[in-house]
Amino acid sequence: MKKADDFAPEVMQLFDKYVHGFIDRRGFLQGAAKYAIGGVTATMLLDALNPRFAEAQQVAKDDARINSRYLEYPSTEGYGKMRGLLVSPAKAAGKLPGVLVVHENRGLNPHIEDIARRLALDNFVAFAPDALFPLGGYPGDEDRARDLFPKLDQKKTQQDFVAAALFLKGLAECNGKIAVTGFCYGGGIANMLATRLPDLAAAVPFYGNQPAAAEVMKIKAPLLIHYAENDDRINAGWPAYETALKAAGVSYQMFKYPGTQHGFNNDTTPRFDETAAKLAWQRTVAFLNKNLGA
Repeated sequence: MKKADDFAPEVMQLFDKYVHGFIDRRGFLQGAAKYAIGGVTATMLLDALNPRFAEAQQVAKDDARINSRYLEYPSTEGYGKMRGLLVSPAKAAGKLPGVLVVHENRGLNPHIEDIARRLALDNFVAFAPDALFPLGGYPGDEDRARDLFPKLDQKKTQQDFVAAALFLKGLAECNGKIAVTGFCYGGGIANMLATRLPDLAAAVPFYGNQPAAAEVMKIKAPLLIHYAENDDRINAGWPAYETALKAAGVSYQMFKYPGTQHGFNNDTTPRFDETAAKLAWQRTVAFLNKNLGA
């Protein structure tokens, strides 16, 4: 798999805009064409940047160390009925703390399912909802998933994640202590849930949009916040967020990883940074263990 440094910075910026819906596929290809040299086409650049789920998978679906199944749950204030992947250690000694895992803006794709399985191996009960379930669920194609995502009513979708957290908290496998982690869009949802769930034990947003300053005073959970260095769009919101966190007396740690791109934890694309992702994951698991009493 190629690395971010193998691409012109302008191509990486175009890809970030494409992934987040600011330009469409045609817009990316037109913009990237001037950087396609030496027999490489813009289409080839896009293909090289797209996820390689199978290559990056760390924990197989049938790994004997875990139990996993899809569960539907009610969301009366959201879309009514939702679904997510529940993963727990196969040899759990009693009830365990729960971690809600929130995906990027493509729904519950194979990478986020793998993240949930990794958390189960770290001795948590992980629950990963699929925001696209009301529209048929993750469609198995990233472009199609990106097209579907803007069709969601975000007020309902936010309620779906609140309902997912409460569902996880009440599961027989869970001891009632829950945290949330999320990536990109999911990082924004993790921040949002911290403002909505007064008994949340911890939140770990990866490069996520920040909540409005007026909402920050509602946060009771400690935060572990991960940012990429080369991510102007998300990082622009940090100074105001930090000011609000300090004013509200919220316990937080923020780490910005040098030389990284938005999405550096996602090991299915060239934006992945192995060193930063390993450190961020170690910090995340230690933080969850500390605050969930695991």
